[in-house]
Amino acid sequence: MAEFGVWGLGSMGLGMAQSLVRAGHAVCGHDPRGVALDGGVALANNALDAAVIVVLNAAQTESVISGLVGDMKPGALVMACATVPPDFARAMEARCAEAGLLYLDAPISGGAARAAAGDLAIMASGTPEAFTAADPILAATATSVFRMGDAAGAGSAMKAVNQVLAGIHIASMAEAMVFGITQGIDPARFMDVIPQCAGTSWMLENRGPHVRDADYAPRSSVDIWPKDLGIVAGIAKDAGIDMPIAQAALAQFMAASGAGLGGEDDAAVAKVYAAQAGIDLPKGDA
Repeated sequence: MAEFGVWGLGSMGLGMAQSLVRAGHAVCGHDPRGVALDGGVALANNALDAAVIVVLNAAQTESVISGLVGDMKPGALVMACATVPPDFARAMEARCAEAGLLYLDAPISGGAARAAAGDLAIMASGTPEAFTAADPILAATATSVFRMGDAAGAGSAMKAVNQVLAGIHIASMAEAMVFGITQGIDPARFMDVIPQCAGTSWMLENRGPHVRDADYAPRSSVDIWPKDLGIVAGIAKDAGIDMPIAQAALAQFMAASGAGLGGEDDAAVAKVYAAQAGIDLPKGDA
């Protein structure tokens, strides 16, 4: 039985922690909001075999790592799962190496339900030793592990590529659904038809029902996307590539956040399109 700490018990981190508990590991959960982990135990940092960091951004990741460096036993693993710039991941790998710690750049994808089921996709890069140390974590939390390389940065680069498509697909789902409403197509009918047609996507099938059912409880919030697509924009600028479609999606998420929707499910970007069109979205049962 290995001993793990999980920092960040949000929709993704809590599911990962629960998956580790189900796999028989001793797991200590850490979250500033006081979220409880069923089956969790108290563990000192210097007893941990690995720290799994599932927080929001680079700043929070660095804050956790700063508290762990010098407190974890030599050879322990830091597995960082937030979406961050590749250069940041490389810097954290170097910092951990200086402290005698292994580092795995391991951004995650799949959503809250798949995190709870231990069914995530993880795009990981790091040394062979880091992968060996992470094997029990990867086995418990993911069904698809993509080994992107032997050094940090490649995992985060692939996650940025994924976020280009994911963010665009959520925004395009919202755009298409509101367009359909202007043409007399009810969102329920939209969701009956489009998933069976060539225009569908995983994000449409996952997020479209949230709009149809007026269910904006945040599985992944609007405010994730100004961060993630902002990271993409920064990488693109450095690479000298123009990305107008990603920029358009970013603008819509920023508009949604500016309209006070930042804490709602990211499908709430549909409300921006609806306001522009002067139409009503489904209200639900409330």
